[in-house]
Amino acid sequence: MPRILVCGSLAEAGLEVLREAGEVIVRTDLDDQQLQEAVAEVDAVVVRSGTQVTASVIESAPKLRVIARAGVGVDNIDLAAATRCGVLVVNSPVGNTLAAAEHTIALMLAAARRIPQAASSLSAGKWDRKSYTGRQLFDKTLGLVGLGKVGVEVAKRALAFGMNVVAYDPYVSLQQAKAVGVTLLDSLQDLAAQADYLSLHCTLTPETECMVDGRLLGMMKPEAVLVNCARGGLVDEAALAQALRDGAIDAAALDVFAQEPTDNTELLQLPNLIATPHVGASTEEAQTGVAVDAARQVADVLSGRMPRWPVNAPPLSAEALAAVEPYLGLVRSLGVLGRSLMSGSPRRVELAAVADLTSEHMDYLTGELVVAVLGGIVEGTLNFINAATVARERGIELAQAKIQQTGGYANLLQVRINTSADELLIAGALLGGSDIRIVRLDGYRLELLPRQTAVLIWNAQSGRPGFVGKLGSVLGAAGINITGIQVAPETVAGIGLMAVTVADTITEPVREQIVQLPGVERVEIVDLSTHYS
Repeated sequence: MPRILVCGSLAEAGLEVLREAGEVIVRTDLDDQQLQEAVAEVDAVVVRSGTQVTASVIESAPKLRVIARAGVGVDNIDLAAATRCGVLVVNSPVGNTLAAAEHTIALMLAAARRIPQAASSLSAGKWDRKSYTGRQLFDKTLGLVGLGKVGVEVAKRALAFGMNVVAYDPYVSLQQAKAVGVTLLDSLQDLAAQADYLSLHCTLTPETECMVDGRLLGMMKPEAVLVNCARGGLVDEAALAQALRDGAIDAAALDVFAQEPTDNTELLQLPNLIATPHVGASTEEAQTGVAVDAARQVADVLSGRMPRWPVNAPPLSAEALAAVEPYLGLVRSLGVLGRSLMSGSPRRVELAAVADLTSEHMDYLTGELVVAVLGGIVEGTLNFINAATVARERGIELAQAKIQQTGGYANLLQVRINTSADELLIAGALLGGSDIRIVRLDGYRLELLPRQTAVLIWNAQSGRPGFVGKLGSVLGAAGINITGIQVAPETVAGIGLMAVTVADTITEPVREQIVQLPGVERVEIVDLSTHYS
């Protein structure tokens, strides 16, 4: 039974899903060394934002298959190390989207109307209406740094308040922004200069760390408010404290901090700062949503299925998964056959398709192809997650191509493997949309069903009377049942190809007897019964 380590609190609904998938171990407040020890025998890890999954942790977990972040951000997970080790990382980008968006609006309103300050004054026995005159959100400009899922939801709500919404996001098109009702600006500096409220909704990367620094704060309006419900490291807190003291901006509202729990009293005690302790996603609905979403994805991965929100693998929609699934067995069969027949180490592997497959389909299938071609050749974990990385490390070029329909097959995949010695060309097709066949091997045409052990015989006498009988005698004497025989209609340089499928294992002595039959040039035994799923 798979073992699943849960680091930190997780809603009971998520734990119930995990218990159906394996043995659940809940551990909290682990330091790096303790976490390294805890992951040594687990298949999956579920974390919140407070757990750092470092390269050393990942490398200490030889059985680890998936790391699930119950939430959006994955900056606490070493993605490069996970990918290198073939560990899938998933997150839950939707479960707490609405909670984060609503908290952003709540902080904007609190800052605009100075609600915490007014409430604190009243609690102290004062009735001071004049000091807490606020501003309306109506007709103000909201600048969004990032127009992802949370940014879009904030934009929708801000537009309902009658705000003008502009955004900066180099990864979003003008058409995408326009569809939401947002004006896209060309630079972060332009955004800061225009915004009455500047709200951050981007991930923390080396490029975005401290992106809101003293220089950017100096470009903002004196009456502007900074809001951050994304990641604390996006803001230079020392520069922000200085800007608030100097009146360079009017106020700031923060839910996240560079170090959490924060002890930055210099910032927290400023009267024009509103702060909450990273509770943007802390609604009952959001906590349940992210927990269940993360747990279901763990269960999917442990069951061999593709998760909904992979972070370090080609993201596939439900429609894309449905489109690519029929080809998985085919591409794996082609890869296994290619690995068995190639001479020497591969230098270039190309996957070509006749079918109308998109680039995301082809990326996924190429990963599965590499796994099949290199399976058993390379050491360590190898799967579609780290397939491209492993191939590059071994100096293997990966390529994709489109080919014209040939041989009357509509759903055709073709694999070309170049080695230092030669080139191998194999093609397969889906008959009736789902029935797998190997239909070409170099210059030979076949319709080989890849579900048993195939005996491939290159023979100068394969089409002559008597050869099949002699082959049958060899296999019969060994107690091996023949389930199918095909003879390619072509010969190449006078050599024909016969493909014989059998329901039993071909031992080396039996193989040697086949090699000794008249006219036999080459014999290859390929187990096609397992498609490496």
